[in-house]
Amino acid sequence: MNYLPAILGAGLVTFAIRLSFIVVLGQMNVPDSIRRALRFVPAAVLSAIIFPEVLRPGGQFDFSPGNTRLIAAVLAALVAWRTKNVLLTIAVGMGAVWVLQSFT
Repeated sequence: MNYLPAILGAGLVTFAIRLSFIVVLGQMNVPDSIRRALRFVPAAVLSAIIFPEVLRPGGQFDFSPGNTRLIAAVLAALVAWRTKNVLLTIAVGMGAVWVLQSFT
């Protein structure tokens, strides 16, 4: 029970920080160049999270056919490119990881 106030406090601080950006940016006139650049932030953040796990599983660089995560990522990228369907891309990527890891 001693952790509950810390967890609630951390959640409140995180919410306040995120809300502050929404409130501040909602009242400002942001230049179009900045607005266009901000559209790429989610893709950049997602790439920064995913690529290390795909290319360096276990902390070692692995660019081989034995890297199941790399194969699954390539399959998911192909599905994303052809269908532009996010849910199908996630399903194919996760399914490929599960199937390929079951064989290793």
